[in-house]
Amino acid sequence: MRNDVRELREARGLAQGQLGVALGVSRQTINSIETGRFDPSLPLAITIARYFNSTVEEIFHVDH
Repeated sequence: MRNDVRELREARGLAQGQLGVALGVSRQTINSIETGRFDPSLPLAITIARYFNSTVEEIFHVDH
């Protein structure tokens, strides 16, 4: 699943670790989400979307 987490994080000038702290997850988790190696749980996806004042559908893109 593609996502826009890296672009949103960088637009806010945040390091992966800073975003991880804000979301209650590790820097490694943020890295894995950004690189597509890990798809977040629905609760984490919702938390990410809320943090960026967006929707899950706007951030995470399912490739068909």
